[in-house]
Amino acid sequence: MSLTPEEIERYRRHLVLRDIGGQGQAKLKSARVLVVGAGGLGSPLLLYLAAAGVGTLGIIDDDRVSLDNLQRQVVHTTAAVGMSKVASARDTIRRLNPLVAVETFDARLDAGNAADIIGRFDLVADGSDNFATRYLVSDACYFARRTLVHAAVGPFDGYLTTLKPFEKAADGNPFASYRCLFPEAPPPGLVPSCSEVGVLGSVVGVIGTLQATEILKELAGIGESLAGRLLLYDAKEPRFETVRIPWDPSNPLTGRTPTIHDLSMHLRSGTPPETACPGP
Repeated sequence: MSLTPEEIERYRRHLVLRDIGGQGQAKLKSARVLVVGAGGLGSPLLLYLAAAGVGTLGIIDDDRVSLDNLQRQVVHTTAAVGMSKVASARDTIRRLNPLVAVETFDARLDAGNAADIIGRFDLVADGSDNFATRYLVSDACYFARRTLVHAAVGPFDGYLTTLKPFEKAADGNPFASYRCLFPEAPPPGLVPSCSEVGVLGSVVGVIGTLQATEILKELAGIGESLAGRLLLYDAKEPRFETVRIPWDPSNPLTGRTPTIHDLSMHLRSGTPPETACPGP
C-alpha cells in the first residue's frame, strides 16, 4: 500500500526511523485495530494510534461522556459531556487525523456480538474496566486468532501485556493467555472500583501510551513482543518491572484439557458487569 504526498509529509518522523520507514508506515496504514473502551486507557491509545496513521480504528463502548471522566479521558472535551463516547472519540480523531477511518459501535461487547466485531479487525486493544469484559475479549481473541494487547490500571499503578496464546513460545508451549495470568475473577466487591478509590489521571495516560506503543510494534513488526511477559508500572516509586507469565497447562481455555470451546459461558442476563480498578 503506497503513501500519498500528504501522508509522506504527515508521517515524516516515522519514515526516517530505520525500523519503520515507508514499509512500516504502509503496514500501519493497512491495519485495522479495535479498541474496546473509549475511556481512560482508550483515550491516549486512540490518540496515538490515530496520530501514527493506523488506517482503520474501531471503537466499541456503550457509555456517555460525563464531567468526572475528563480528569483522565483526554480524547473527550467539556463540550462532549452527554455525548456517546464513541461519537466523541470519533470526532476528536477526525480533527487530529482525517486520513484515519473510524468505525464506531455504540454498544457493550458481549457474547452475542464479540466474535463478529473482533473478526473484522487485525488486532484488538483491551481498555475495558471490568473482569467480565476482559475474559470475554481474551477468549474471543483466542478463538479468532487475533493478537490482544491488554492493559489495566490502579490508583497509582498499572500493567500491560500482549496475548497471543494461539502461537507457541520459544519453549514450544503456547504463549500465556489472560486465564494464565488471572485463572478466575475475584469475588464481587473484593476489588474496589476506581470511583471508590480514585486514580491519578496521568498514570492512566502512561499505561495507555505504553499500550499504543506495543500495538504499533506488533503492527510494524519491530522490536520484541510483550507476549509471555507482564510490564508493571508503579508511579509512587517510580519503577518499571517486567515479569514472565508462564503458560498454565491447567487453564480451561488453552490448557492440555480445555473445557472452554466457544463463548457460550459468557452469555448473561444483560446486567452491566461490576467495574474494577485492579492494579498489579
